[in-house]
Amino acid sequence: MEAPLVGVSVLELTQYIAGPYAGQQLADLGARVIKIERPGEGDPFRRFITSGNVDGYAHNFCAFNRNKESMTLDLQTARGKATFLALAERADVVLENFRAGVMDRIGLGYAVLAARNPRLIYCSISGFSEDGPYRNRPAFDTVGQALSGLLHLFTDPADPRMRGPTITDQITALQASNAVAAALYGRDRTGVGARIDISMLDAAISYMPDSFTAWTQARIDMQPEARTAWSHSFVFMCGDERMIAVHTGGPEPMWQGMLRATETPEIGVDPRFCTRPLRIQNFRALIEAFRPAFLRHPRAEWMRRFLAEDVPVAEIHTVPEAMADPEVVHSKLFRNEVHPVHGPMVVLGRTARINGSREPDPQLPPMLGEDTEQVLRDFGFSESEIAGLQADKTV
Repeated sequence: MEAPLVGVSVLELTQYIAGPYAGQQLADLGARVIKIERPGEGDPFRRFITSGNVDGYAHNFCAFNRNKESMTLDLQTARGKATFLALAERADVVLENFRAGVMDRIGLGYAVLAARNPRLIYCSISGFSEDGPYRNRPAFDTVGQALSGLLHLFTDPADPRMRGPTITDQITALQASNAVAAALYGRDRTGVGARIDISMLDAAISYMPDSFTAWTQARIDMQPEARTAWSHSFVFMCGDERMIAVHTGGPEPMWQGMLRATETPEIGVDPRFCTRPLRIQNFRALIEAFRPAFLRHPRAEWMRRFLAEDVPVAEIHTVPEAMADPEVVHSKLFRNEVHPVHGPMVVLGRTARINGSREPDPQLPPMLGEDTEQVLRDFGFSESEIAGLQADKTV
């Protein structure tokens, strides 16, 4: 099957994670996503390296920019702006993640672009709303997690620190790409484009609606272990110093299965744990009660026991272990490719399988500016115009 967004062209003016990840979602679905980058520099993530010099092709950049093209264009020059305007006249989507108001200040805001191309879908991703009190504040993933309440739910106040991957960046990106796809569908009916504004703070809050209904409807101020207590979710260290996750979900049959698997009937009759409300109320004590039991056997034995009781359970994998898991291998989510400059690469594929397949023609992340000339030709620029842009270093 041809990818559903084939024929859609996206001009992506983004960097780091939220914007690029949104563009990648559209590219994975077949859109022609043209990443427009500053000449000689490009997306800062190209050099956001953790080890070695990778010449503008750092793994951070590669993670969020597959299936795209890259062209360079200096938007600080009059000729660069005029070139972008000409591209936008023929594009379907403009995607940007500058601070609120930046595109307007450089003369490339929605009003200007829509006047030239009324069918344009313009998606602006920012930390905060364009007209709100925080519009001029800088924002990265940590800020979105903190202000939304999400970070509070992940943080141990006895040892406060950031952990894990970025979250609000990807949440925002997924909502942005979803809104763009919906706007494209709407344009098919109306013939008119749309302006989409999505802030990281709004997206992060919408990611955990149950935490907010807990407060608005029940006046429950969610704390870091509240959800895990309600759902009876556990993490334990096993006898071989490997970790396991167990989720009984609260239903009585799963709870009884956990008691049988762990051979701990005494926990089931303990007056602190004999009902679900009591287990929720005394959840920390419940964890401590189970911990010694899990040290009796290695993780493989616990997996066998819990699966025999049909209790949801999983090994806690490292990243390499996750890649080697039989289910992941079976799904063919990763593929092996060879880059002409950087050599062998392992690349993630599109998550969604449409009619049984992932991307029909997957592409590696682009080198800086490698598609500039071809993009300009495809958008109607003559060879002399392209030469002129190159001569004054606009591209």
